[in-house]
Amino acid sequence: MGSQVSKQMERRKAISTEKKTLCELHESCGVTFPGSDYRPADRKNWMAGLGPEKVHINKIVWSGTHDSATDKIGIPCISRPFAQCQTLSVYQQLVQGTRVLDIRVNENRRVCHGILSTYSVDVVINDIKKFLSETQSEVIILEMRTEFGHQDPPEFEKYLEETLGEFLIHQDDRVFGKTIAELLPKRIICVWKPRKSPQPKAGSPFWSANYLKDNWIDTDLPSTKFESNLKHLGEQQPVSSRKFFYRVENTVTPQADNPIVCVKPVTGRIRGYARLFITQCFTKGCADRLQIFSTDFIDEDFIDACVGLTHARLEGKC
Repeated sequence: MGSQVSKQMERRKAISTEKKTLCELHESCGVTFPGSDYRPADRKNWMAGLGPEKVHINKIVWSGTHDSATDKIGIPCISRPFAQCQTLSVYQQLVQGTRVLDIRVNENRRVCHGILSTYSVDVVINDIKKFLSETQSEVIILEMRTEFGHQDPPEFEKYLEETLGEFLIHQDDRVFGKTIAELLPKRIICVWKPRKSPQPKAGSPFWSANYLKDNWIDTDLPSTKFESNLKHLGEQQPVSSRKFFYRVENTVTPQADNPIVCVKPVTGRIRGYARLFITQCFTKGCADRLQIFSTDFIDEDFIDACVGLTHARLEGKC
């Protein structure tokens, strides 16, 4: 018992120290970067606002959500706090400006996060189609993957092609150098990551796991995650010469051996430092590598930071 108490005291001390580290970095460095003062006039149509003929796919800083379809997961006030990473529906996220969705599915075509499941993936598809019907030039990266510990849903590629086929941008390295206008009316880059089924091949309506990479680490320590994100981003090629999407997740993960295991208070240790991260990317010389930037509980300020940096790139300010 004594060793457990001692361990918990050490963990709490480590978390407190790391929170203080980020707070002090924020106070000393600020959050000013090229485009940091930019606010899109219409977040729902922010890509259209930047000019589809000017926006190259590899110049976009894609605003993404982590575990995007968990707004209704679990039982409210009982199991939901342990798995919910977003409070907005997929449609609401897209309207707010999210352009990368992280959807986990099980063998029954239900969205899940670990052992907890929620609504059918049909709900996600319908939300996406509703958004696309209301906009003209917004492009989405849709990551679909079989959740860890689950089996691939049967004939899932066929299902996705039947429901989204008219919008799917086929797997092709040349897409990275194209503008949005050159891709229209196709508007979804769908990355399908099955566990055992064959990976999508070149020319397929779907993109394989090799086209969406990250260096996720399992920690609830905010400064550790922040520094890891910077380190791994710095090891990537600039977006202009890369033929895959690279994601940075501004999140931390609850740990089973810690008294606080609800998502919101834990990920809140890092969530407010998205603009600081972008600022540090410029300080460390790796801002030209930032591409997909994702978060839990996305808000308008996070969207604006990503759109602002995209605008600065298009204007040649960075």
